[in-house]
Amino acid sequence: MNWSRLRHFAWVDTRARFVAGVPPAGALLDLGSSDGETLGHIAELRPDLRLFAADLVGAPEKYPAGCQFQRADLERETLPWPGGSMDAITCMQLVEHLRDLNLLMQEAARLLKPGGRIFFETPHPKTLSLPSLQGRAKGMFTLNFYDDPTHVRCVPVATLAACVRGVGLEVVASGISRNWLFAAAHLCYWFLPPSRRKYTARVHWLGWSSFLIARRPA
Repeated sequence: MNWSRLRHFAWVDTRARFVAGVPPAGALLDLGSSDGETLGHIAELRPDLRLFAADLVGAPEKYPAGCQFQRADLERETLPWPGGSMDAITCMQLVEHLRDLNLLMQEAARLLKPGGRIFFETPHPKTLSLPSLQGRAKGMFTLNFYDDPTHVRCVPVATLAACVRGVGLEVVASGISRNWLFAAAHLCYWFLPPSRRKYTARVHWLGWSSFLIARRPA
């Protein structure tokens, strides 16, 4: 989905609602930027933002024009940007790939401006018991947590909350991350053949991901 279509009703998508709340022309850092799909959506929704990205691998050639990329091991390396330089940070589907969250949390707290916010999204603990896809659909989509062999551990919201509080951030909100348009489409796809759209709709219906928003005190 092109997020430019969500500009007037960002509330239908948990992630888009967070991005919509970033101050005008603000600086947003995406941690674990991967192939840039999330960054692309952010740029569609908020072309006014100054974008930054960090990832151990990453694909900066796919990132929005002007995005400043830093290759970094987020468990071992600090980031080059000065303290208090970011209005917002997104960290989507990353923490479950890490064994140690300490440096990530410390860097997030350092980089956020007073009043700045960070958005975490990670698989919900329910994914540990979801059945993997079978038959023609096998391997097409991650439903069970361990369908992705790079997942290290499930990180519940309570654990994230303790981590952010440990570095001086305040928890603002938490819950299930959803796009309600995809969730509503789930029943329409129920009898259709396997496809990425079908399983995207299913995970939003199920509430596959948790989210947590934290804030640096002003």
